[in-house]
Amino acid sequence: MKRIFYEKLTCLAAFILLALVPTSLYAGPPELKTPEPVIYLADNLDEQDKLGWCIDTVGRGFGDRLHAHSCKPFGGDVQFYYNKASRQIISATFNGKCATLLASAAAGGTFGLLDCSSTSSAQIFDYDSQSLEFRPGSDNNLCLAVGSSSRSAGPFMSRKLELARCSSTAAKFKQWRIKGTEK
Repeated sequence: MKRIFYEKLTCLAAFILLALVPTSLYAGPPELKTPEPVIYLADNLDEQDKLGWCIDTVGRGFGDRLHAHSCKPFGGDVQFYYNKASRQIISATFNGKCATLLASAAAGGTFGLLDCSSTSSAQIFDYDSQSLEFRPGSDNNLCLAVGSSSRSAGPFMSRKLELARCSSTAAKFKQWRIKGTEK
């Protein structure tokens, strides 16, 4: 009888604990509202409105630096696509602009939005549709990732966009989905 009581008590305690755990630990996919084309993080992480995380220009409108930002429902500077033939991540909003490594490929490396160039190795990325990872063409051990912490960005949120070691970075920070045409 005591054993049955303790089993029921254990089940009740487990149920209560699960009910009290913040759902942000189990974020799941975003409720993406951004029009295509868009490249977004597969996990919503802690994005407060469940909009997801997109590649974005720093500041309003055009900016020459990139970060991760809440995916904006109206699109704009968060709209990018992957050109499989050229292996470039290209802005759909700013004609002729591509995501570019601002220094040689290394963990912590950051990105800018510069003129697309077919000869720039800093603009070459390989996308693996199985692992959902973008890797710079110059170093297969690194992945495009978002930083582990977020901050307020007006009515939205932002995070660092950087290169990270694939082997030591949690999947939720480095898995990207592509919605829209891959050219």
